Amino acid sequence: MAANRRVFLMAAGSAGLALVAVGGVFVATRRPARGLTAWDVVTSKTDDISLHAFRYAILAPNPHNRQPWQIRLFGRDEAVITCDLDRRLPHTDPFDRQITIGFGCFLELARIAAAERGYRMETALFPDGEPQPSLNAQPIARVRFVADPQVAKDPLFSAITQRRSARVPFDMARPVEPSRVAMFAKGTASTLRVAASADPALVQDIRDLTWRAWMIEAKTQRTWMESVDLMRIGRTEIEANPDGISLGGPFIETLALAGQISRQALADPTSMAFKGSLDRYKPMLDQTLAYVWISTAGNTRAEQISAGRAYVRANLEATMAGLSLHPVSQALQEYPEMTAEFAGLHQRLGVQAGGRIQMLARLGYGAAVTASVRWPRETKLRTG
Repeated sequence: MAANRRVFLMAAGSAGLALVAVGGVFVATRRPARGLTAWDVVTSKTDDISLHAFRYAILAPNPHNRQPWQIRLFGRDEAVITCDLDRRLPHTDPFDRQITIGFGCFLELARIAAAERGYRMETALFPDGEPQPSLNAQPIARVRFVADPQVAKDPLFSAITQRRSARVPFDMARPVEPSRVAMFAKGTASTLRVAASADPALVQDIRDLTWRAWMIEAKTQRTWMESVDLMRIGRTEIEANPDGISLGGPFIETLALAGQISRQALADPTSMAFKGSLDRYKPMLDQTLAYVWISTAGNTRAEQISAGRAYVRANLEATMAGLSLHPVSQALQEYPEMTAEFAGLHQRLGVQAGGRIQMLARLGYGAAVTASVRWPRETKLRTG
């Protein structure tokens, strides 16, 4: 393995030297600028309120960055939200639970943005009934924006464009202060609970469990390939399809040019590219000192939406507090190979039979990360 790694690094180095020879232009042009324009929100007060709200909503966190929302506009202030069924994750999310949580994040950001303009967002969830066991073409929600001088602006609005999912190791020399851990347990409801802990024994158990779960997903061919097929390698691929799992930056593109990273290589569990994924992910999971989780009394679609709303608020609160949040959802996935880790996490976190952990996320102090790419808002809009 050591010899193979030396070959891997030498190949990368050779390609890197070739790139340096062209004066650094390669490095300077690797940022997928077009895919990041959605984050540079320039909003006009002449925009329809719905366009304003959805400009922010499309920045919501969502599984594998699939951005499954379809927005059908009715006039200036009404819309129906549906799921693009081709953007689901049938292997890792067979019942569309995680996709539905993403819609909760989307709706909450739309609500916050509307309030900033003095509008109340009235929402009817699943007006044609909750689709089970998977989503279908029926609406996720019907929304209407109503001007309301009494609506309160949400202080989390300012964090929307700064929010990130921090897929990086956290600073192990800087524990999360007890007061900041405690702030994530605020605002719980009878059917939904937001909890957090920095207890060392619990944190160690969850670190171990999340790594086992990650390895199960990585070593189960159909679930791993679901990720591999959505990997966008290099700026050209990222900008052509600004969704999925972006593998970008000068180093990655150097390896790609050297033939060391490709979807074929990543799919091969004996390859250096696959082993490199493990080498990157294991330290990231290990360098965690606190967790946040969200559980619900049941597992209805409405509860999944509520969990998404709560999660994105936690993400925004973390952003405003200078903290990083990173969802680690593998142990919550519902396919046979994950059964033991699924049950073990629920038991360790004390969630009773019938209850459901909807989200689990690492919490800590991490380095700044770049935003995830997004399809332009216009690509998600429908009219009439």
